[in-house]
Amino acid sequence: MRRIIAQARKELTQLLRDRLALALALVLPVALTALLGTSISLTVTDIPIVIQDFDQTPLSRQYADAFRSSLTFRVVTLPPARSPEAELARGHVRAAVIIPEHFAREIRRGRPAEAQVLVDATDSNTALLTRGSAGQITRAFARQVGKAHVTPAVQTATRLWFNPGREPGKFYGPGFLVLSLSIFPTVLAALAMSREGEQQTILQVYVSSISAHEYLLGKILAGMVIGLTQWLLGVGLMFTLFGLQFAGDPTPLVAGSVLFVFCMVSFGSLVGAAIPNQAAAVQAVALGGFLLSFLLSGLIFPIENIPDSLRWISNLVQARYYVVVVRDAFLQGGGWPAVWWAVLAIGAIGLVYYGLAWRVMRRMQVKA
Repeated sequence: MRRIIAQARKELTQLLRDRLALALALVLPVALTALLGTSISLTVTDIPIVIQDFDQTPLSRQYADAFRSSLTFRVVTLPPARSPEAELARGHVRAAVIIPEHFAREIRRGRPAEAQVLVDATDSNTALLTRGSAGQITRAFARQVGKAHVTPAVQTATRLWFNPGREPGKFYGPGFLVLSLSIFPTVLAALAMSREGEQQTILQVYVSSISAHEYLLGKILAGMVIGLTQWLLGVGLMFTLFGLQFAGDPTPLVAGSVLFVFCMVSFGSLVGAAIPNQAAAVQAVALGGFLLSFLLSGLIFPIENIPDSLRWISNLVQARYYVVVVRDAFLQGGGWPAVWWAVLAIGAIGLVYYGLAWRVMRRMQVKA
């Protein structure tokens, strides 16, 4: 145990002497989480549209005003002698609402009156949101004038749980906490290990009496100290910048975070031991620690939307399970009954990474 602690102390001393590495370890993750968590939003607002009213009646103007009062749309004045199609082609607007002649007369007679909505679908996500918002405005207007032709026999009353205000920070904040812990502890561990091979200082380890287990555990322990410090700073951001709090029992988050940091540091140590080149090791970590975590963990995109041919890979991505633990701790509050399997999966993947790293180091060590 003394050898493990001595190895960890040596790694931490080297890191504290390197201010750039220390900034990479502590300042950059906090800045990245704060920046990405507050600047990205899937909620679309202020979409520029034009309205062409061929009816020019109080009822048609009331319909146009319903779009003007919406937070989703921003009505742009249609220039004289210019068609809505031309505005869409020039990229000045994202949608156009065309109100036909006799719009008010058809409504008063109880007949269906159709207004045309042209949507720029070059951005499919924005197009779907635009079409959905326009449909909601139209249905609300129909109910207001009392001429809705179809009254559903069953109506639903929708209540949003866990994030009723649909605040983007409550969705992105925990996600980018997971992402930062997937990147920086792994990079530092990979650099610390690959540097030993690149600078040939690993030879001192080979001729020493320290075992592969002691050497790896010392490296991993030092990396976990830095990683858990990052986690504490990230949790502080969740409480302050994103306005979150623990929704239930926080012990699954604590246990899952310790295991997740162990898992990521073990992965970085495995990469650094297998690739004794710092540049190549960072590239490998970028693939395993960042891209897979970002694309296949459910952090941004639902796992159900991943193609079947790639979805199985997500079962091997440790961030997939940690996302479940973090979001449960800050939003759902299900506790151990809800996330025990995710904590167990993180620990199992971490043990696999550690075992592989030990096998690499064991082959490299000089036999007594």
